[in-house]
Amino acid sequence: MTEPDGTALLAAVGVRKRFGALVVLDGVDFSVGAGEAVGIVGPNGAGKTTLLSVIAGSQRSDAGSIRFAGVDVTSAGAAARCRQGIARAHQVPKPFGGMTVFENVLVGASAGGGVRRRRDAYVRVASVLDVCELTPLANRPAESLGLLHRKRLELARALATEPKLLLLDEIGAGLTDEEAAELVATIRELAQRGITIVWIEHIVHVLVQVVERLVAMDAGRVIAEGDPDAVMKDAAVIDAYLGSAEVTA
Repeated sequence: MTEPDGTALLAAVGVRKRFGALVVLDGVDFSVGAGEAVGIVGPNGAGKTTLLSVIAGSQRSDAGSIRFAGVDVTSAGAAARCRQGIARAHQVPKPFGGMTVFENVLVGASAGGGVRRRRDAYVRVASVLDVCELTPLANRPAESLGLLHRKRLELARALATEPKLLLLDEIGAGLTDEEAAELVATIRELAQRGITIVWIEHIVHVLVQVVERLVAMDAGRVIAEGDPDAVMKDAAVIDAYLGSAEVTA
């Protein structure tokens, strides 16, 4: 297992989190290098989303530390971490009701990204809408969008903050194979641009089209890490998913 070190963009060390008597994260060590695309896999209840929440700052760990870009951000909240370069796209898109697509992304650029000058914010929004293939829908009410475009909008709002680290939580969930392929193409382009990505996804064959490393979790612990094909053939990973049968990507 790769240990967190001082050269990583993100390093989680000994992270623990419990809800009452339930231990959700049990001493997780996890690191990501700048420009790397990493996938996190594991069965339901493995602690994947909680780990993302702790990294993003929307939940506080009970023990351990989070370092980002060489700075200890363990005590920083989600807004502060966003300003430092950590952005998250959630599994269930929640656009701001009553706003257009453009206005939703503008909130990301101004409130999340800290852009104060209107012209600068508009330029950033236009660029993000283009990347996420939302420009033709810029003036549409966000609540009128179908699921794929809502997912794109969720991604666009995160990108409008100009993140160094992009956290994706099952962004492919609920999409058809064709829709998932379209979204993967966009995420692959972001990875090629050098944005560091940490992506939770149950659809492993979608995930491995982008990520270069997989981290497998079970019962709040990291149980395997490395080359995607090797991880999905690891005996501990197979047992965590199915108990006996082999997992295929």
